[in-house]
Amino acid sequence: MFLAIVLPFLSFIARGKVLTGIICFILQITVIGWLPAAIWAVMSLNNERANKRNEDLIRAVREGRK
Repeated sequence: MFLAIVLPFLSFIARGKVLTGIICFILQITVIGWLPAAIWAVMSLNNERANKRNEDLIRAVREGRK
């Protein structure tokens, strides 16, 4: 989370989203664009974590039915 706030583009690159990281870097290099880039990176990280939780829940429900 700290990386997503301080260096948003590295947050994307570390998760394997290189093209998104480059676009985020271009946005981040402007002073005004840094805040939206940080918000974008944090929201993306939270969405990825939520998707992982949902997949785990779905897997647990399916295993419970067997």
